[in-house]
Amino acid sequence: MEKLVKLKDYLMESKLKSEIINADIHFDELTIIVKPQEITSALKFLHGDKKYKFDQLISICGADYPSRLKRFEVIYHMLSVRQNLRIRIKIAVDESEFVPSATGIFPCANWYEREVWDMYGVKFSHHPDMRRILTDYGFEGHPLRKDFPLTGNVEVRYNLESKKVEYEPVSLTQEFRNFDFLTPWEGTDYVLPGDEKATKDNK
Repeated sequence: MEKLVKLKDYLMESKLKSEIINADIHFDELTIIVKPQEITSALKFLHGDKKYKFDQLISICGADYPSRLKRFEVIYHMLSVRQNLRIRIKIAVDESEFVPSATGIFPCANWYEREVWDMYGVKFSHHPDMRRILTDYGFEGHPLRKDFPLTGNVEVRYNLESKKVEYEPVSLTQEFRNFDFLTPWEGTDYVLPGDEKATKDNK
């Protein structure tokens, strides 16, 4: 914890301080929030800093908060092997904003950014190959958005007759059941399946 406090103080006094919106320590990890347009500057600073040298980009992921003005968060996780420290950098963007690509600093950001685009629809500017990476080429929508339908839009099956994979509109094989959220312990105003046998025996 002491090392994280020192890192936080160091960053708040560095040339990065004008780009930091907030910095806080949670669950033994420092999280800083920066302005979206300054994300590459922050990553370059952390990567090139001689004292801490965050030389590894561990992951880039997304989060969806539909009620917020800036709906999406893009989260970067970095590791300093030299200091054995991790840091989390967050930016908040809306659907129309482009996030500067980090591929020029960390080549591994290529696939991470493609995943965020595929799952959330967050766009990255100057990305060398912005294609879907986890879903299929003709996939519609972004599956990890909160407003994406749970059943999806299409289903995939292999047709034995035509010997190829086919896409069809979703058809549920079983009707949705109506749940009343009552348990046997709370009691119900109807006979539960199987209970009618006990009633007959008692008679």
